[in-house]
Amino acid sequence: MIVEQAGKSRACEPEYRRGAGVNGYVGATPGDQTMPVQRFQFIRPLVAVAMVAASTIYAIAQQPPSPSRVRGTIEAVDGDTLAVKSRSGDDVKLHMTDDIRVVGISKIALSDIKVGSFVGTTTVPGPDGVQNAVEVHVFPEAMRGTGEGSRPYDLRPNSSMTNATVAESVVGNDGHTLLVKFKDGEKKVLVSPETPVVTYVPADKSDLKAGAKVIAFMKKLPDGSFETNRVSVGRDGLTPPM
Repeated sequence: MIVEQAGKSRACEPEYRRGAGVNGYVGATPGDQTMPVQRFQFIRPLVAVAMVAASTIYAIAQQPPSPSRVRGTIEAVDGDTLAVKSRSGDDVKLHMTDDIRVVGISKIALSDIKVGSFVGTTTVPGPDGVQNAVEVHVFPEAMRGTGEGSRPYDLRPNSSMTNATVAESVVGNDGHTLLVKFKDGEKKVLVSPETPVVTYVPADKSDLKAGAKVIAFMKKLPDGSFETNRVSVGRDGLTPPM
């Protein structure tokens, strides 16, 4: 999660009006030798402020982004606190909100992807403009339209997430080539036989147990702690692939 703040500095300008005199300063006279000193003293604080603002913005830009989700394994559940060991080895504690939503992730077959299915897929660029699927998740009908569109994603370098409707499905030697369409465009996606294919199933907080594989969406609070209001949990030992 990255928070950027940009401030606007208002330039202070000399007052320009009738009778203001040379350089727009009241009372200035031609050949007045004090003017360069006055102008320098006026500008110097603005330069200092600009330098401080620029260095602050640069420092913020260099800070690593706070993650918006954590993927890992639940190590413990203590009341409303989840202790998660992330896939990168970090220990993360998450406070579960009162309105937390828990959904299950269950494995299905590649053949369960039908024309007309509303799917989400993480892809990376492949040859000939075709996107290679890292995973595909099929949304239940009640979730049709969720997050429709295509956007950068953080699962792998150069990966994107596309939620769209399957318009065509062509079976080939390398798997299925899907043409998926969303409101702003379309993509061709190659789904190999080894690509994980999953769907969402009902779940609740009782499914959040030590050893379960999860993806938790999290928010950093002002005190530096994290809370989550949405967790996807793998069923039957499944690691959610998205």
